[in-house]
Amino acid sequence: MAKIIHCSGKRKSAVARATLKPGKGKVRVNNKMVNTINPKIARLKIQEPLIIAGPIATAVDINVNVMGGGCVSQAEAARLAIARALVKFDKKLEKGFLNYDRQLLVADVRRKEPRKPNTSSGARAKRQKSYR
Repeated sequence: MAKIIHCSGKRKSAVARATLKPGKGKVRVNNKMVNTINPKIARLKIQEPLIIAGPIATAVDINVNVMGGGCVSQAEAARLAIARALVKFDKKLEKGFLNYDRQLLVADVRRKEPRKPNTSSGARAKRQKSYR
């Protein structure tokens, strides 16, 4: 029986679920091939763990479903889910991923700060006072 691995990744409000199974190296994000994703910067972010994994990535098929958030948040969530799935598939990749970028395996927990009362725009911006 084939070894199927499920992993998830989050960034802001984007959630990605990756399913990895032995195959021929096909990577799909929301049922689209990864090399058709636009903008290009998001595509490159998603492909980072695949490039680092090298020949291991060509031996598996990865299907990622991403919901919520914006374009870049979705790309970073997918990147995290793919990297975690590849590490579950082959433990030797973990050290290489951590040496390249810790964010490949560890989620970024930063969130948007809530807006405070009596502020004009952002969470910490204050209304200007004028005495003249």
